[in-house]
Amino acid sequence: MDLHFASFWEATSDVVPDRDALICGEVRRSWREYDERAARIANFLQSRGVRPNSKVAIYLHNSNEYLEAQYGIFKARGVAVNVNYRYTFDELVYLLDNADAEVVFFQACYAARIWEIRSRLPRVRTYIQVDDGTESLLADVFDYEQVIRDNPPMVREQRSGDDIYMLYTGGTTGMPKGVMYHHHPFVFGLAAFAVGSRSAAPRQVEDVPEFIEALAERGDPPVALTACPLMHGTGMWLGAMMPLLAGGTVVTISKLGLDPHLIWNEVERNRCTGVTIVGDAFAKPMLEALNEAKARGNPYDISSLQQIVSSGVMWSAEVKASLLEHQDMTLLDTMGSTEGGLGTSVATRDNPVETARFKINSGVRVFTDDGRDVEPGSGEVGMLASGRTAAFGYYKDPEKSAETFKEIDGIWYSFAGDWATVEADGAITLLGRGSNCINTAGEKVYPEEVEEALKRHSDVYDCLVVGIADERFGQRVVAVASTRNPIAEQALIDFAHDHLAGYKSPKRILFVEEVRRAPNGKADYKWAHSEAERAFSEADTT
Repeated sequence: MDLHFASFWEATSDVVPDRDALICGEVRRSWREYDERAARIANFLQSRGVRPNSKVAIYLHNSNEYLEAQYGIFKARGVAVNVNYRYTFDELVYLLDNADAEVVFFQACYAARIWEIRSRLPRVRTYIQVDDGTESLLADVFDYEQVIRDNPPMVREQRSGDDIYMLYTGGTTGMPKGVMYHHHPFVFGLAAFAVGSRSAAPRQVEDVPEFIEALAERGDPPVALTACPLMHGTGMWLGAMMPLLAGGTVVTISKLGLDPHLIWNEVERNRCTGVTIVGDAFAKPMLEALNEAKARGNPYDISSLQQIVSSGVMWSAEVKASLLEHQDMTLLDTMGSTEGGLGTSVATRDNPVETARFKINSGVRVFTDDGRDVEPGSGEVGMLASGRTAAFGYYKDPEKSAETFKEIDGIWYSFAGDWATVEADGAITLLGRGSNCINTAGEKVYPEEVEEALKRHSDVYDCLVVGIADERFGQRVVAVASTRNPIAEQALIDFAHDHLAGYKSPKRILFVEEVRRAPNGKADYKWAHSEAERAFSEADTT
């Protein structure tokens, strides 16, 4: 039988029924409970008309309920639609309408928002509310726990590996888009990445019991804390799906906002073996929390921690080195996008690595503008293409699908828009997303490269780099930065000159109290551009 998330986890629950699958606060769910609660949800969804490839939205915070609801959707062969809980009314309506959502699971604290938009979503016929202790409850919707109590478990069934899994992108380069995958290749790819071997990963559901038992013989199963939101790919794929595909345990924190001390408390309390983060946006505050606890004479016990994995945002070499001083572990920095994985960077105490330098994944190529492979060591810049992705298109967007997914030499590649150079040894240095590229006097400048240079300054806490209109050069490079201690603007510009070519160095720097980022740590370049344009346009006219 083809691989399918639901069928894979059903087989796992039969092998390790009493092992913890989910932990959130004081609530623990064993694999047996995880499977049964999801089966009850699936039965209810089918009674409400959910059929193969029906769309069911999840508008929840990190929680056991998020993962139970998703598993139940998979069991019913529906398509789970991730919803960003920071969206405004119009953004929510766009996403739910674009996804053709028929059912919505929602956090009770967003009841007023749901009440406001219901009349604009005629396709949605069922709303399921997760009570989170707030007073904002809707009376005429289904209660999550009541659904579980009132419905018997769905009888297990055979599923197709061609069923669709979908993840909506964050929309940083336009409106959110649903990237589609087939279950079988996606499950296989994640399972292979989880165990570090394509040959060891199961290729059909019948292989799963032996696979889980073999992992148990190798050592204790993973206990992974997802510090970033499940509503995004990094949190869901690396933080939740991979540990579950290894028969492990997923720990979540329901509190919104980054609380580094709470993260380390949960690592210590649950003896976590892994943590999933998003680059320096998470790693820097977490490092400071470790330093603070150590300075107080009461350091966190993180001796169980074997790995921190990150994706999506730059994770600087200096921060990695400082984290390794606290614990001898592996730091896995993955490069990729919703459309496909591209490369990895592994740092340990014995193997430090440079920032933005990655070992290219098998099947990945770097193409020049005219379609040639970039020669290693040539210094040419090219676009990264993933040739081993399970993604095959964007939902209801054939034009964008044709731009991103292309057949070359008989192989399908995805071009997400990331640019890089190829070093002489075959490693790649990531430059950034082409959509954010700054064109100044005909030269291309990638914001991430400039940000990396600025963050080498010991007093720079965070920064984003954008291009604003310039009559002479077309665009000029501007940085928006937050600092630990005051820095003179010219001093920081001079510092950048020491590490970058002149045309790449920022011409102006706007200092702000905090650099704005999304909950998943991703850069808010729209905000940074607006702030820089407002500040320096005003300055230029005074």
